[in-house]
Amino acid sequence: MVAGEASGDLLAGLLLGGLRARWPELMTQGIGGPRMAAQGFEAWWPHDKLAVHGYAEVLRHYREIAGIRKQLAARLLADKPDAFIGVDAPDFNLGLEEKLKAAGVKTIHFVSPSVWAWRGGRVSKIGRSTDHVLCLFPFEPAIYARHGVPASYVGHPLADAIPLEVPRAAARERLGLAEDAQVVALLPGSRRSEIDYIAPLVLQAAELLHRERPGLRFVLPVVPGLRERLQPLLAGCAAPVQVLDGGSHDALAACDVTLIA
Repeated sequence: MVAGEASGDLLAGLLLGGLRARWPELMTQGIGGPRMAAQGFEAWWPHDKLAVHGYAEVLRHYREIAGIRKQLAARLLADKPDAFIGVDAPDFNLGLEEKLKAAGVKTIHFVSPSVWAWRGGRVSKIGRSTDHVLCLFPFEPAIYARHGVPASYVGHPLADAIPLEVPRAAARERLGLAEDAQVVALLPGSRRSEIDYIAPLVLQAAELLHRERPGLRFVLPVVPGLRERLQPLLAGCAAPVQVLDGGSHDALAACDVTLIA
């Protein structure tokens, strides 16, 4: 399996939970993060190696990322798995899947690229690369069917994790927020580059809001490993920001409004 960045790790971790319930002895390896590791996944490289944002950063890290993909392909071709699952990250995964499929490895792509919104021509590349696409939205399989690409609607794993009724009171209690507090959740992103480029703008917005309404409370969930990257920005921020280790679901449940990238 390959999952890039925190969102892919979250989805893959939920998928692995379902797979392990069906096949308890399942062995999974590749590129992943802590949520996958909690399901027994063996990460040969950490998922944040693929978490780059924007053309400039992609170019800066291109040699390292291309090297990882080359090494991973060689390793998987030398000791072929029963199946390969690429979780999102199409720019990394589809090329890898194409090589593995050509060598006889069953390939599955989990999370369809948004071919219905832009770059629809990718459907043909997806068909060459994967044996089956697992789709989050019910209208997506019909799009692939028109191009002869096998696809199934599996729903969004977070649908089982996020309750229909928002547990606002419980979330506020966990975060130590008063029931009558006015709360703004700040979500600048889960990649290192998003902390570097987007978080400063989000914190500036929080300062402006705080200046106009001093009673506002701000909560900012940050993925494991990025808190230290955020600390220098917070040191110079005039707004009172409560930083959470993870906890994005609680932040969204507790807030009155969110500023999200």
